[in-house]
Amino acid sequence: MLLGVLFALTALGTDAWLPALPVAARELGAPVAGMQLTVTTYFLGLAAGQLVWGPLSDRYGRKPVLLAGLALALLASAVCACAGSTAALVLARLAQGFGMSAGPVISRAIVRDLHGHEQGARLMARMLVVFSVIPIAAPLAGALMLALGGWRAVFWLLGGVAAMLLGAVALRFGETVPAERISAHPAQIARSFAAIAAEPKFLAPFAAMLCAQVGIFAFVSNSAFSLVDGLGVAPGAFALLFALVMVGQIAGAWLSSRLVLRLGMPRLLRTGTLLALLSGLVAALCAWAGASHPAFVVLPFMGFLFASALIIPNATSLALQPFARTAGTASSLMGATQFTIGAVVSSALGALFDGTPRPMASAAALAGLGAFLVERRFLRGPR
Repeated sequence: MLLGVLFALTALGTDAWLPALPVAARELGAPVAGMQLTVTTYFLGLAAGQLVWGPLSDRYGRKPVLLAGLALALLASAVCACAGSTAALVLARLAQGFGMSAGPVISRAIVRDLHGHEQGARLMARMLVVFSVIPIAAPLAGALMLALGGWRAVFWLLGGVAAMLLGAVALRFGETVPAERISAHPAQIARSFAAIAAEPKFLAPFAAMLCAQVGIFAFVSNSAFSLVDGLGVAPGAFALLFALVMVGQIAGAWLSSRLVLRLGMPRLLRTGTLLALLSGLVAALCAWAGASHPAFVVLPFMGFLFASALIIPNATSLALQPFARTAGTASSLMGATQFTIGAVVSSALGALFDGTPRPMASAAALAGLGAFLVERRFLRGPR
């Protein structure tokens, strides 16, 4: 449970904030692209932080590094709540992302510390079930805080969560890092990154996972504008629709955790990538056909997130498998790349937003196609 919440910490920082984006933009006098930077810089902070926390946890242990990241997240959340301008908020979100990134990078490393192969994939899937509850609850909590105290109250909520996790980790967390630890010298870290990036057994599953994440990033970063501004959905209704989409991810993660030991990772990856392709294409076709009902966005993206939940736990376990001693560094490289791509997707969709869901849906279609092609070309296992 603790690993799942830590794994979801970065999603909490995004999803609770989404309902408040249009309101904060109006209150601070910022355009859509300007307020979208609070998502972009958050993703950049997540990417940069993961490059730091993972190697440090390989050397100094998972627990002390995790505590440091959570403390930074708490401080940055308070600064966000007190920000007086868009520029200050954007910079504080960068620091908040840096601190919160300790959660997913270290939780992934702990999975590799404890398990490998299908057992690791099953634990990742169970964590993803917990993860998926957070994006359901977070927009609802964000909308509630927005109604009670304005957009600043959302950041006081995030600071409170960081404080509770600090206490939980300090009291309940057990160290899992291997006794034989690697050096934290920058040259050694650079060599480790280079070795991981050159490992084919890492690159292929990571590429499939990255494609799935692109579709998720597209929905998370742009759905508020596509549904609220584009289709006229009320902020409270948007929170409910966002939660409905996440039900697809919960179902997929639960199914993956139940079936991975019986069917194996290759078969689940094959099924997930095919479903991601089909649901992404449906989303794009509906958007370009001009379908104006929210169901034509919600249902295809529910399918896409179901497919992603079959891809991500299994691809993550496969990618981390070769790195028993440097799981934190490998997890860092995975997370930093993911959130760098997330920042690019968020910024691009903010600039391309045309008042419709077409850019968001097109990104999902391309992501599904990419995952499908990677699995067929590089990951196809025995039937």
